[in-house]
Amino acid sequence: MRDGVKLFTAIYIPTETTEKYPFLIQRTPYSCAPYGENNLRSRLGPNSLFASEKFIYVYQDVRGRYMSEGNFKEMTPYIKNKKTNKETDESSDTYDTIDWLLKNIDNNNGNAGIYGVSYPGFYATAALPDAHPALKAVSPQAPVTDEFEGDDAYHRGAFFLMDNFGFLNFFDHPRTGPIKQYPLVNSDINIEDAYSFYLTTGALKNFNENYFHNKSQIWNEYLQHNTKDEYWQQRNSRTSLYNIKPATLVVGGWFDAEDMFGALQTYQAIEQQNKNSNMLVMGPWTHGAWESKEWNHYAGYQFGANVNSYFQKMELDFFNYHLKNKGTINAGEATVFITGTNQWQSFSQWPPKEAKKQVWLLNEHHNLLLAKAATRGRDVYESDPANPVPYINKKAGDRLNEYLGADQSFAAKRSDVVYYESAVLDKDITLCGPVIAKLFVSTTGTDADFVVKIIDVLPDEAHTQQLVRAEILRGKFRNSYEKPEPFTPGVITPVNLQLNATAHSFLKGHKIMIQIQSSWFPLVDRNPQQFMNIAEANDTDFKKASITIYHDAQHPSAIEVLEMP
Repeated sequence: MRDGVKLFTAIYIPTETTEKYPFLIQRTPYSCAPYGENNLRSRLGPNSLFASEKFIYVYQDVRGRYMSEGNFKEMTPYIKNKKTNKETDESSDTYDTIDWLLKNIDNNNGNAGIYGVSYPGFYATAALPDAHPALKAVSPQAPVTDEFEGDDAYHRGAFFLMDNFGFLNFFDHPRTGPIKQYPLVNSDINIEDAYSFYLTTGALKNFNENYFHNKSQIWNEYLQHNTKDEYWQQRNSRTSLYNIKPATLVVGGWFDAEDMFGALQTYQAIEQQNKNSNMLVMGPWTHGAWESKEWNHYAGYQFGANVNSYFQKMELDFFNYHLKNKGTINAGEATVFITGTNQWQSFSQWPPKEAKKQVWLLNEHHNLLLAKAATRGRDVYESDPANPVPYINKKAGDRLNEYLGADQSFAAKRSDVVYYESAVLDKDITLCGPVIAKLFVSTTGTDADFVVKIIDVLPDEAHTQQLVRAEILRGKFRNSYEKPEPFTPGVITPVNLQLNATAHSFLKGHKIMIQIQSSWFPLVDRNPQQFMNIAEANDTDFKKASITIYHDAQHPSAIEVLEMP
């Protein structure tokens, strides 16, 4: 690199030299191993179709990880207008890598592309600002984008406890130099029942005191920065996505528990701030599932076909077209899979210009009104941090991917969950776009979380409540992620929660349900329901609170959706 640091890089070069080939790069913090000539990768490229094409495949350990030199930074902040060679970031490291490859690897055609899923998706995004002229095509897939508002660390200011504790135990053991394998931060952790383990461990600060013992620097950073301060603002990839030249293909999954937000928001930021060729693909996938050989079902959803074959051909066409000037791209601006009807559809923009805003109103007697009408009443529930609502009705040691499509009947039966259900639908209702919950609430505490779920009630014998979309907001961030505000006990307060977009058809004969609750455990850490720094809370700080959801003429709590005609 320009500052002298060396990055460990594995390069796979076609043995045929009759033509010149482009570079296809993946930069990763998870190791470009296997290391050594006798233990090579069994598959090259994003998916198995790439075996039919020849590229110069490049895999690289990013700065400060595995066998690369230097110091690692969590989501390395972008440095604009660098003045010296000592100012480096992932944009400059990608630039220097491509420059070295062009000068040192024979039979290249002068073009480069980069792709990656999740954290490697972030490195793909980070290659876009100040890109090397040879970088022609970039595919950020489930990219980590804004870890305070919606990706791995926090969602709308609420800390994702279970994912981060497990991930950082695997990821964040300190190192003194290049290393082929990281040990666990604490190898004695053995979790059989996640709900019991996290509840018994208690307050958030106990996890470091009992298990990490300050060995995980990133865990401490996450909890130290529990508002959207400079730390998170520097790591919001959207703010650097200007003057982008390479073509982009952003990919995400409707059931991605880690970075659905990142895919949607990266596409949106590039689209609004640039004039490059920018495409979006959203399918019915969990995190990175689009690269597996087959994907024809998820949780209770059945898709009727292998949806991956459709996407993987599109992905190969994208890189062939931009790096080899070969073939065509037969895809629209936005290609999305609509669950319910199980159809791929292409749109000229996302959200589709045809989609129109509709307002669903919460009403008394658990009713959800899909058309404008008078609403009445309120609903009250007690939120108890000692008995939080489980995120899924199964026992497991790790987070279960199926939770984003799981049956929610278990939650509707709890006294600390309120629900609102429509009449039986007399026609299909298809949503395409973001969902906003506009609630009027009060609490006897000074802080509260709000989880809102959009549910498809199936006309089967069990009346399965199939989750379509869900999100959480830590209430103190209802007006600002930078400056949290307490609730005034007993005062009716508006709370708006932006859920991620969806593309789903509620079919004729089904019902639509909304559920609201104030815990989602142990997916999300518990809120003490007092206005305070939760990272410093003691076990005795967690208090019960009475939560009220209002839905009357003066306080019409509602769900705003974008519905297709």
